[in-house]
Amino acid sequence: MLEIKELSVRFSADSTVQAVQDVSLVLPDRGRIALVGETGSGKSVLLLAVMHLLPESAVVTGEVLLNGEDILKMNRKQLDKLRGALISYVPQGGGASLNPLMKVGEQVGEPLVEHHGWNKKESVTKAIEVMRSLNMGNEEELALSFPHTFSGGMRQRAMIAMGIIAGSKILLADEPSKGLDEDRVDLVVDSFNRLTEQSLLCVTHDLMFASRISDHICVLYSAAQVEFAKTEEILKDPLHPYTRDMVKAIPENGMIVDNVGFAPSHDDFDKGGCRYRHRCTHCTEKCNEMPPLFNVGERKVRCWLYENEN
Repeated sequence: MLEIKELSVRFSADSTVQAVQDVSLVLPDRGRIALVGETGSGKSVLLLAVMHLLPESAVVTGEVLLNGEDILKMNRKQLDKLRGALISYVPQGGGASLNPLMKVGEQVGEPLVEHHGWNKKESVTKAIEVMRSLNMGNEEELALSFPHTFSGGMRQRAMIAMGIIAGSKILLADEPSKGLDEDRVDLVVDSFNRLTEQSLLCVTHDLMFASRISDHICVLYSAAQVEFAKTEEILKDPLHPYTRDMVKAIPENGMIVDNVGFAPSHDDFDKGGCRYRHRCTHCTEKCNEMPPLFNVGERKVRCWLYENEN
């Protein structure tokens, strides 16, 4: 189980600007959470913080507990043992992370060499097996191919195979559908849905993609967590005004845009208040104060509209 407790990120010690602010999440065994929100909301920074991959200048507070141990307190040796073996990360544009000079099978199998001491032949054989479990097709041929011969969707699937081959039970994926056409998105969805033993924390800007690969959705807006609920509840009955506007704006719902505007700049964060108040039709004087996360049944929402639901 992965538990994130009040995680916040600043990019220098003398800065008060938070790229992520007090996010708390529990990713249970075999759970699937999608992190959604517009560009600049802190989604990708959150994943990098969980993996302890941010620059040394970044100031990260809170806790990231993996089976009770805080990843943020681990040293380099402990992290090297952890990454790829217990928890894996598929970066944004993950296909571009493949080494163009190495055959795909060797790259997919590399975590077995690194973490379990397998030789190259054994690791490639296992890579073919894992690629077959993701239904990539012609797996023996693909394993002997170079990344440039793969489509974007196939490269993403190879990265997913690499992420799970050494036994990782938690996969973090950053915008795995970005830049892919519908057919290639379908391939990525199929791969995720075949991961029956792993937990998934996936960043995406695409709500419909999120609906296909997650059981819960966490909505971020301007670095703050504004709503958390089951996926079907978010899509059918969103509570936070931002989530409502986001759901209405997806093509399947007619691309209705009521509140035109932009997220506040990070320089405005210190002014306090709900960060969506300048675009919200429900805004009142109370909204000049940042609301806490209110519990609404099993859901969480950061909006004064739900103050009395607590």
